[in-house]
Amino acid sequence: DFIDAIEDWNPSEDALVSWLKALLHRNTAVPGDPDRLLNIFTDGRRWLGRLCDIGEDLSWHLLFDLSEPHESRDHWLLRFSLRSAEDDSREVSAEEIWAEAGGEHAGDDRLPELLLGELDRASLLYSKLEICLGESTPTELKLTTNEAHQFLVEYTPLLEESGFLVATPTWWGNEQSRLSASLHIEAQSMEEVMAARLDGPSTDSSMLGLHAIVECSWKVAVGGQVLSQEEFEQLISQDQSLVKINGRWVHLQDGAIDEARRLFADGATTKMPLVEALRLIQDDDDSTRALEISGMSATGWVKELLDSTTDNATLPEIEQPSLFEGQLRPYQLTGLRWLAFLSRFGIGACLADDMGLGKTIQLIALLQHERAEECIAVGQTLLIVPTSVVGNWYRELDKFSPEIRVHIHHGPDRPLGDDFKEAIADCDVVITTYGLVHRDRETLGTITWHRVCLDEAQYIKNPPTKQAQSIRNLNAWHRVALTGTPVENRLIELWSIMEFLNPGYLGPASKFRRSVARPIEQRRDPRKAERLRQMIQPFVLRRLKTDATVIDDLPECVQTKEYATLTREQAGLYEHVVGKMIGEVERSDGIQRRGLVLSTLVKLKQICNHPGHYSQAGHLDGAPSVEISAPGLQTQRSGKANRLMSLLEEVLATGEKALVFTQFREMGRLLTAMIQHDLDCETMFLHGGTPTRRRQ
Repeated sequence: DFIDAIEDWNPSEDALVSWLKALLHRNTAVPGDPDRLLNIFTDGRRWLGRLCDIGEDLSWHLLFDLSEPHESRDHWLLRFSLRSAEDDSREVSAEEIWAEAGGEHAGDDRLPELLLGELDRASLLYSKLEICLGESTPTELKLTTNEAHQFLVEYTPLLEESGFLVATPTWWGNEQSRLSASLHIEAQSMEEVMAARLDGPSTDSSMLGLHAIVECSWKVAVGGQVLSQEEFEQLISQDQSLVKINGRWVHLQDGAIDEARRLFADGATTKMPLVEALRLIQDDDDSTRALEISGMSATGWVKELLDSTTDNATLPEIEQPSLFEGQLRPYQLTGLRWLAFLSRFGIGACLADDMGLGKTIQLIALLQHERAEECIAVGQTLLIVPTSVVGNWYRELDKFSPEIRVHIHHGPDRPLGDDFKEAIADCDVVITTYGLVHRDRETLGTITWHRVCLDEAQYIKNPPTKQAQSIRNLNAWHRVALTGTPVENRLIELWSIMEFLNPGYLGPASKFRRSVARPIEQRRDPRKAERLRQMIQPFVLRRLKTDATVIDDLPECVQTKEYATLTREQAGLYEHVVGKMIGEVERSDGIQRRGLVLSTLVKLKQICNHPGHYSQAGHLDGAPSVEISAPGLQTQRSGKANRLMSLLEEVLATGEKALVFTQFREMGRLLTAMIQHDLDCETMFLHGGTPTRRRQ
């Protein structure tokens, strides 16, 4: 493995010399990618460990079992035993080996020699074992607390990498055994804040929201249990890295004591925006933090916020608005409660329900609920949507809440500047499109909106675009994102949506890419992924149609696979394209090779659809001759198209309707022609270029 790793690395001669120097000199930095070098070091240690293996019997592994002191002894014990490599349940202690009382193993005279040989090999890594080698029947090694700490921190990884087994106390490595810090936040009660807001503008963010200024103070904790300053001083007075407090062993990691002392020294309450306090709790950049943050406590409205956003069941009850023209399902009422709760604090919310679960009507119900509440005046909502659904939103608002006044800001004759302010003066909702936000930024940016809501929020997934920047710069008390796909390809898309909802919460984009996105996307880091999930969980509500608790009165979705055979013409084209690709791939490399493979896959899809689709794309150079005089009208030229017509005949025969999807606009045109020709049936073809009037 070690040799393979070196060969895979394939360094230059200078790089290899520098690397070897680094191995021999403690203070010399090792050049190269850290992850690759870590793998090489690990494989190298294992390789060297095997070279030092004096025994040929690999069916047993030496096990070191470390146990802490208890009432009957004041020292740590490192016991030795052998464990079967084939069966983990088969284990023989050193006492049993020397006493020849190992049951079925009593007659195995190889075990004493193997135990001594493995101890000798381990002593090359952990020199304190040499004491045991001077004994005739070594069974255990006594350690002081400082020696036990050194064994756990320095030698356990080395021994494990060299093929030995190490059993540590159950608390070792557990966050409950580490010194940590806890942040306490003092905030006003919700009643006090709401009373103050009645005297001021509804968009005042200095008292509520993630950017509200709160009072923070630090506490030092062990396993989540906060220590007084006296308890902390007693803890560090023991002057050891492993100490026992309240019957629990605690690991005082390097640097944590100094940082804890600094926190106690600062002592006084400090003020900061709530978003910064949350980032302190969630940020896990271990390179800059010696003292882990174990948790947070709060009072007032912050406590109410933190408690309720982690459990939807604790949200305040809300009835369906009386003016809502329809019936909300239970999960939609939960969505309404969640949106209304975060709206009270001016905190952005991403409603990420699956397509078809009613994100639109949940937002409409929120608008009605707010207008039914008399305690605070509600301003206007700016609704930003794709051009194709402007009419849909207008009709949905009119259907479910005809009392809400709507203005559509779209078209060449749309009012701007003062005319725009006058046009929307009596409106509750202004609907516009993504493309117009940047174009009309001077008009839309002068309004202080009560809420800005994005439908299909993945439209702002690219943070640097002018469109995304203009949307983030809009002034609003509350922000909502509606999307069924908060992450399509990369995590930076999620960052862009969260940056719109709650600016600054996930930190700068560059740091997010470096410390969150890359570890998750490239290394599948489970710890980083779980931490990110915890960070966004309070602000993202996602339900799926497959969840039985969401919609329990709908029939199961039935999926069937229909198989179609290529026609002779399709098979000839397919074989030609594959053969041509293989020849070109052999003469290319790198990005060019990948590009050839991807482009070939597209061509093969087109051939499987219909030869006419492939010919229309202009791929006939050198291909077998095909008839293209009437492309698309000859269903029998495609096994797939032929099977589709059979299925559609059954649909028409039963008087039902069908929705047919295709990835390609060109194939959609061919399908339209084939259906009209073969089935004498009028079709409607909807695609991205369909004009708005025809789309409706």
